[in-house]
Amino acid sequence: MEHNREGVTRLLEAARNGDRAAADALMPLIYEELRELAQRQIAREPAGLTLQPTALVHEAYLRLVGVDRAQNWNSRGHFFAAAAEAMRRILIEIARHKTGPEAGGRHVRVELSDVPAELHRSDLDLLALNEALEKLEAKDPRAAELVKLRFFAGLTRQQAAEALGVSVATADNDWAYAKGWLKAEIAGRSGTD
Repeated sequence: MEHNREGVTRLLEAARNGDRAAADALMPLIYEELRELAQRQIAREPAGLTLQPTALVHEAYLRLVGVDRAQNWNSRGHFFAAAAEAMRRILIEIARHKTGPEAGGRHVRVELSDVPAELHRSDLDLLALNEALEKLEAKDPRAAELVKLRFFAGLTRQQAAEALGVSVATADNDWAYAKGWLKAEIAGRSGTD
């Protein structure tokens, strides 16, 4: 497994520098991990999502390595966080399309429940969360990044703290703050405290 991690890291570095062969060789090595990430993302979505994990993986992968400009991943963990962010954006786009007037959809804000570290979002309005997360990002970028790493990428407390370069205690404090702030924002309060 460690050999695979080292190989992935080398291929990520080469792909980041524009090596198309490395990007092509990378997919088979990381596909299962990306698929598991996609399955976690889709499992948290409301019923009726027609996107399959395979399609989400391929779309996210194309957004990450199928671009003309070089990407800047500083580690394997950073790549997977970027993949989770790409998947989040794809799901947001789908949700926006489904709730747009041309699709006849409407969305209702749902309060973010007070939940443990592993957030559950079966009844959560992804668009409301995204809007609140964008506001949090303007106010506290590190807390917003922590939410993305924990909620969307599925990283543990320790992994998220390492990715952000902070202590676990700091990450825990940011997590508590972010959950409370997002809950208040989604509930419609100002979120200025």
